[in-house]
Amino acid sequence: MIKIKNIFSLKSCLILTSIFFISCSDEFTLLAPESQRNVDNFYQTKTDFETALNGVYDALQSGGAYGNQSDIATGGTGGYWMMTEMRSDNTDQGADVTGLAAAVAELNEFAETSLSEYTLGAWSGSYQGVARANTLITRIQSAKLDDAFKNQVVGEALFVRSLLYYNLGMLFGNIPMPLEEILETNPKQTQLTQTQVLTQLVTDLTDAAGKMSSTPTLTGRATKWSALTLLGRVQLHLGNKSEAASALNQVINSGGFSLLSKYADLWGPANENSNESIFEVQFVSGGKGEGSGFTNSFSPSADLQTGEGGGRNRPTIDMSRAYEAGDLRYKVSMDTLYVLDGDTTYQRHVKKYESNPFSNFDADNNFIVFRYADVLLMAAEALGAGTQAYSYINQVRKRAGLGDISSSTAGSFEDHLLQERRVELAFENHRWYDLLRFGTAVSTMNAQFAQQGFNITINENDLLFPIPQREIDLGLTQNPGY
Repeated sequence: MIKIKNIFSLKSCLILTSIFFISCSDEFTLLAPESQRNVDNFYQTKTDFETALNGVYDALQSGGAYGNQSDIATGGTGGYWMMTEMRSDNTDQGADVTGLAAAVAELNEFAETSLSEYTLGAWSGSYQGVARANTLITRIQSAKLDDAFKNQVVGEALFVRSLLYYNLGMLFGNIPMPLEEILETNPKQTQLTQTQVLTQLVTDLTDAAGKMSSTPTLTGRATKWSALTLLGRVQLHLGNKSEAASALNQVINSGGFSLLSKYADLWGPANENSNESIFEVQFVSGGKGEGSGFTNSFSPSADLQTGEGGGRNRPTIDMSRAYEAGDLRYKVSMDTLYVLDGDTTYQRHVKKYESNPFSNFDADNNFIVFRYADVLLMAAEALGAGTQAYSYINQVRKRAGLGDISSSTAGSFEDHLLQERRVELAFENHRWYDLLRFGTAVSTMNAQFAQQGFNITINENDLLFPIPQREIDLGLTQNPGY
């Protein structure tokens, strides 16, 4: 298969979207000089829509979404890892909490305001992708193309839009959710609750799964199974466990995915898009503007083989103690020792995204959004305590070199599941959403802060990020507590 690691470079010059909603004047959209293709005459051919779809996928690479390509000195625009892993008890901002790093530390300490550049970055980057998807979905309806092609393109765009809306809804809660192209300069914005957003995603992901192929046309593209995996996650958040099980069982029974025999074989540029992978955000290094910055951001050293190390997303002491003795995932996922030029120092750091970047913030590492182990653990959650659920959990544990657990093992089923998800999916942006879904975010984080000696206490009003002030000034209503 042909990989698509270099298809995302066609940016908004072709997609013609704003950072938030599309805001094009009539004068602009009606102009169509013969020498320049604009939004009014671009969406015509199959090639046009393939290019537009590449632009939709490209939004997932942005520093406000799954990417992190900005310079350490400026702090960058962050990414979902700052607002999920660092928000949870898995990681913190690192040793530096002064100067420019103070704004990063605020996210970890629940101290950000509506003026935070990082929350604005996530909001803007996500809505840019939404706008691109909406333009494509709207424009393709009247295009004279075969139905199979149109369905596949719409399905993929629906999946990417749903993935962006899932993150927006979980992070900000009460958000606008446009589902079609918007051309007004100042559109009226109606905010939906988190439950309303997730309910709409059930409709969209069901539609996407029905339209998309079960086999990717290009490696790295979303498939029916990508949509069903996210659908299962959304149904779990809504408390619809039987519906979640139905979606996830389709992925399991497809026979298209399996656990790799070694956990270590999941990580590194040489192991991307494996049989365990269901959807990855693709990155490629080489000075193309398409590389990832995880290696530089997470490495603890300022003297890497290539570029700088930021020491961000540092595992907490509690995270390092979460692994059972003999768990093979520990040394693959993180470490407490760092060796540079023969000198060993004690520095906790994430290892999953280590590589040798082409240049600073230009590495080949993809970001795995969904993989088969996650599906097994979500299926166990959907089923609830029982033989089949523990069978799924134990498949994951067996690869990690650990023995089986059961209902007779000390602790509740929910405790077992949260623990297994924490160590299996560490640093993959799942922990914060898991804590929210299980209703343990407040108690877990307050216990974490007490353990660290921080004078910080959170409550239910702290579970959503503040909507950026720019959007409040335009008429949106702020979340409680800000």
